[in-house]
Amino acid sequence: MKKTNILYWIFTGLFAFFMLGSAIPDILIMPMAVEGFKGIGYPAYLVPFLGWAKLLGVIGILVPGYPRIKEWAYAGLMYDIIGAIYSVAFIEPIGTWAPMLIIPAIGAVSYVYYCKRQQLRAATNRLDLVPN
Repeated sequence: MKKTNILYWIFTGLFAFFMLGSAIPDILIMPMAVEGFKGIGYPAYLVPFLGWAKLLGVIGILVPGYPRIKEWAYAGLMYDIIGAIYSVAFIEPIGTWAPMLIIPAIGAVSYVYYCKRQQLRAATNRLDLVPN
């Protein structure tokens, strides 16, 4: 259980760091974020909305408990990053966007370890219920 917890927090921390790092410029409506959206062809008014959604998703995966919220947060953050990669892939050469594939991979590993933690907790709880 200890190894699973350590790996979960390493990958979850990395995933949260990357997603929070992309949320802050969006929330602050920084020119580089707006220009990036306009370059792809998306309206600029989506920038702060997506920034706040990413921030809430990061909070959702970091706050202990609330498994349903955590599931939705993982899904939303993965949709966001995969959508970003998909959008950039149509206007940039592969060398520009290929490194972005690391982020969803880290998110997927974080989610896998989240599920393993849930399974280990459930197994531990079942063992606690068995009379001696």
